[in-house]
Amino acid sequence: MNENQELPDVVMPHPPHRNLLRGQKALVTGANSGIGRSVAIYLAQEGADVVVNYVSGEVAANEVVNEIKSKGGHAIAIKADVSKEDEVQAMFRQMIAEFGTIDILVNNAGLQRDAPIDEMTLDQWNTVINVNLTGQFLCAREAIREFKRRGVVPGISCAAGKIISMSSVHEVIPWAGHVNYAASKGGVMLMSKSIAQEVAPYRIRVNSVCPGAIRTPINRSAWESPEAHEELMKLIPYKRIGEPEDIGRAVVWLASDDADYINGISLFIDGGMTLYPGFAAGG
Repeated sequence: MNENQELPDVVMPHPPHRNLLRGQKALVTGANSGIGRSVAIYLAQEGADVVVNYVSGEVAANEVVNEIKSKGGHAIAIKADVSKEDEVQAMFRQMIAEFGTIDILVNNAGLQRDAPIDEMTLDQWNTVINVNLTGQFLCAREAIREFKRRGVVPGISCAAGKIISMSSVHEVIPWAGHVNYAASKGGVMLMSKSIAQEVAPYRIRVNSVCPGAIRTPINRSAWESPEAHEELMKLIPYKRIGEPEDIGRAVVWLASDDADYINGISLFIDGGMTLYPGFAAGG
């Protein structure tokens, strides 16, 4: 097959559910659309009770909750801006009142406010850093407090708690015109690894998932038109765009006891985008 040959559309497989997360309580931030929505649904399919966090889009958040319930799962939606300490703490209080504890935190909420560096406003910088980085810190801190208070519960999980930080290939790939976003994800990388190092003795695991190009609303312009899709494929050796399900399945695995000895990693899910495809012809 020629490497430029057009490939068929991908139909993502649906592996059988194993109830890997039965009895566990999960919080997914920014779970009303895109990657967060897929993650919440996959966690619920494996037996977890799920909090669907959102800051806007209440109707979409409730649709995720209803989809989970329609498949026999348990979920609630909680509105909170992860960049605001009081709202994060109120969300955790509500979750613990409803579910009793938290076992899994997926720090997914994130956004972009793109601009050339010499035109970027302080508000654009602060908005991205506050949500993408500070928001992950605030949620991780609250989760770890509960993990340490409760400890390991035999029969539920080998770990006292699991945190999956949603990073990006841009924790290692520079991205001109998106300096605030790339800086936030570089910060997520070292924050997650540093937290992982600190809390490992308490049997708390912290790992990052680093998506490449995923078919979500946040990057619609990069894949929606045939021309944009063709340019995007130049960056992806595997020659397909990622789907939210690619991330959902990986998060389930990292949150499960199947991954109990995995701590402090950055798991790139990018079809090879970090393989420097521009050098495929020898540089």
